[in-house]
Amino acid sequence: MWEALHYEFLRNAIFCGILVGVICAVVGTLVVVNRVVFLCGGIAHAAYGGIGIAIYLGISPYIGATIFTLIMAIVMGVISLKNRERSDTIIGVIWALGMALGILFVDLSPGYQKDLMAYLFGSILSISINDLFFISIVTALIILTVSIFYKEFLAMSFDEEFCKVIGLPVTSFYLILMVMISLSVVILIKMVGLILIIALLSIPPYISERFTTSISKMMILSAILSIIFILVGLWISYRVDISASATIILVAGTGFLLTLIIERSRLQFKW
Repeated sequence: MWEALHYEFLRNAIFCGILVGVICAVVGTLVVVNRVVFLCGGIAHAAYGGIGIAIYLGISPYIGATIFTLIMAIVMGVISLKNRERSDTIIGVIWALGMALGILFVDLSPGYQKDLMAYLFGSILSISINDLFFISIVTALIILTVSIFYKEFLAMSFDEEFCKVIGLPVTSFYLILMVMISLSVVILIKMVGLILIIALLSIPPYISERFTTSISKMMILSAILSIIFILVGLWISYRVDISASATIILVAGTGFLLTLIIERSRLQFKW
């Protein structure tokens, strides 16, 4: 693997993997603890609508995805707060409409269109210096936000009703979480694609939740696991010459299955 570091695109991919590992740990932990994994999936797939509109307008797909995803995240967040009983159905509809809108605008776009598989499955090896700069800024903003409002996010995650009683603006913090999810989604589109985003945001925190007793420890372990999954996936894809994005998710999935086996063994043999 050391000889691979001579290549700039692999160095960029490794640095990106470390930054994304931190993002997935912080945001993913809040996603898992607040049980909004399905909503996160809705935001991710709705982003395809922004990509399609951007291609149609002739602007950067990632600019379109960022704007559209932020709007959809806030819309879905408000819907899930106002109508929790039917939120899954409504989010599912928005999920499908976002994908359909993206496909429609891509079809309507004039001229030759680049391969859209990169948006569906990602391309971490094509990460540029400019991408790393953007990812670094988003990572810093997310860490800063969660650090400042850690107690508020902690309280909201475990007792939302009590937070409302003591006057904590739950709606505002919930929407801040939606914004952080949307920014994470835009970054992960570039890295693993729309289809694989949920796995990277949910698997490391799920595993960490089984072996930790606090959100802060859960975030730290999630970061370690995310970075390990990403770097191991990159190494395997480099050695075998296969898709990096899919390999990363398969490595994470293997970790998930091992966790289930360990949990079952602990219950069965009481160790």
